[in-house]
Amino acid sequence: MRMNIRIRPATMNDIPILRKVIEASVRGLQAEDYSPSQIEGALQSLYGVDSQLISDGTYLVAEALGSQNGTPQNNCTIIGCGGWSKRKTLYGGDQYTDRQDSLLDPAYEAAKIRAFFIHPSWARRGVGGLILEACETGALNAGFTRLEMGATLSGVAFYQAKGYTALENLEVPLANGESLPIVRMAKKVVVQT
Repeated sequence: MRMNIRIRPATMNDIPILRKVIEASVRGLQAEDYSPSQIEGALQSLYGVDSQLISDGTYLVAEALGSQNGTPQNNCTIIGCGGWSKRKTLYGGDQYTDRQDSLLDPAYEAAKIRAFFIHPSWARRGVGGLILEACETGALNAGFTRLEMGATLSGVAFYQAKGYTALENLEVPLANGESLPIVRMAKKVVVQT
């Protein structure tokens, strides 16, 4: 069975599956960089679906589409997600209390790359790169020429390979008293001619 990857905008109906993908991604891919209590605290108070991104049409899912002998099958599985935002919030799902949902001005502010999670069984197979490329294109089409993010320690090498530069180390306080180290990163984007 051959798999193709399709990137599409997330819908509110995807939220239950997205929650499962996010939890699997965090538990499976961040265990080398964060302690079990940091992971639990982040899942409770920081990581999660941001329904504002879905409403804005800027949150994307990657689906694995099955085909057998060249014939498309009706089974598709969400294997990753990520988005970009035209709002000030740098990170955090719906449950994160320190949100700033006012709109950014593309003339002088950076769009935010947000909430990237890849199912562990699909890690390092190009899924994150496909989502990131679609996000960068979407932000560029909306008039943004700069992007920034709060990258997990697990994602820093990936984003550096995609042209992002570390700006500063941050500590995000979690509801369980722990803090989560992340790296604020940025990149300039240009229109390809």
